[in-house]
Amino acid sequence: MTSNSCDLELTHVRKSYPIPGGELPILVDVNLRLSRGDALAITGPSGAGKSTLLYMIGTLDTPTAGAVRILGTDPFALGSADLARFRNANIGFVFQEHYLLPQCSVLENVLIPTLAGDGAEAAQARAQQLLARVGLAERLRHRPAELSGGERQRVAICRALINQPPILLADEPTGNLDRHTAEAVGGLLLELSREQNAMLMVVTHSAELAASLPRRADLVDGKLVES
Repeated sequence: MTSNSCDLELTHVRKSYPIPGGELPILVDVNLRLSRGDALAITGPSGAGKSTLLYMIGTLDTPTAGAVRILGTDPFALGSADLARFRNANIGFVFQEHYLLPQCSVLENVLIPTLAGDGAEAAQARAQQLLARVGLAERLRHRPAELSGGERQRVAICRALINQPPILLADEPTGNLDRHTAEAVGGLLLELSREQNAMLMVVTHSAELAASLPRRADLVDGKLVES
């Protein structure tokens, strides 16, 4: 899909890592345009650089060359404090591992991204609404160890969405789940991103999850090829 304006634009992005005697290219020439409401699955062989690309879009890694613009901003031109604020406000992450804090309750885990902001009461109300939306209204005070794998991943999705970010990034979000639970979690990701009019990008090895998203692209030989 081509739009006159976009919220995410990558232009001739390259990423390589230094190795003895030279460099190891990971991303060779990646070009991509996405807007709010778009949902894209990125597939490709292991080691192709899918997670590297996702972390770069999430501003957790930097490009070797090329341009990345997110919501009209070059995030890598920001200082570290401003970049952290930009990331927290605009990008939600869901990983294969849920990374929930074991000592915190479900509700407390979801609220973690809001701690740097104002409006604690509004944030708590929103967290409760999100948790009810994913079927966890009765589990607010439970600890992660008391939840199933699918329930923990649903908590992670709520945490990613608590600040209503325009961009939602998911790295193998169903990789540790059985097929039935994976289908439910994948469906929730798409439904909730649509409800928030967020851009969704999912890195996955799951053909079923990739097929459920309206746009798909393969990362092959360092380049992104949309199908």
